[in-house]
Amino acid sequence: MSGPRVLILGGTGEGRRLADALAAVAPDAHVTTSLAGRVANPATPAAGDVRVGGFGGPGALAAWLRTHRIDVLVDATHPFAATISAHAAQAAADSGTRLLALRRPGWPADPRDRRHPARSLAHAAAMLPALGGSGSRVFLTTGRQGLAAFAGPELDGMHFLVRTVEPPGPPLPRSTHVLLDRGPYTLEGETALLVEHRVDILVTKDSGGPATAAKLTAARELGLPVVMVERPPVPEGVPEVPDVPAALALLGFGASGRM
Repeated sequence: MSGPRVLILGGTGEGRRLADALAAVAPDAHVTTSLAGRVANPATPAAGDVRVGGFGGPGALAAWLRTHRIDVLVDATHPFAATISAHAAQAAADSGTRLLALRRPGWPADPRDRRHPARSLAHAAAMLPALGGSGSRVFLTTGRQGLAAFAGPELDGMHFLVRTVEPPGPPLPRSTHVLLDRGPYTLEGETALLVEHRVDILVTKDSGGPATAAKLTAARELGLPVVMVERPPVPEGVPEVPDVPAALALLGFGASGRM
């Protein structure tokens, strides 16, 4: 009897670890990890097949699920990839495919934090004048998409340090220094970066996970305010798990590798 067929919408460490874990507990499973293809030289799982590129919307994804006889669809995309998560929920419903979302928890607040929650990137940008004003130096770690929210004339007096994996495109804030880098980051390195660039405010998304958490500790120790963009919710009705062991348990994979 052939094993289950699993499609993982990946691009995160959790997605890679799930693919490798499935290969270990269910060696007869057929696992495919799908990557959006937005990052050059992405990290890939050691096990299973990998496809690169979008599906073309929920209808095309549903057709792919049916054609490839997928038993389980796992949405292990970035916590802020709201569009693909919505497409996954629609495609799973249309094709009758089982779906779960694998989402690492957000970063817990610390009583010493100067954290300011924001509903969106636009909301985060609107908060900056009250936190720093003209001449302030802002460290933006929200990714290369959505930087237009910080390019308005009301922020022209601020200086932005933008860290991304790939070069961002316009529009950008008027005064921008781009730093191309990829985590994981260390506390020592993040502290040195904040001090070197004389950062006054940190703006980030509540992505969670240890790879990029050091900046929050560095900001806390330096007493810097942190504008934290809240993550969008998982689509209604989609089961959500915080880590790979919980995903395996929910899927019912035991020592036999059967669901």
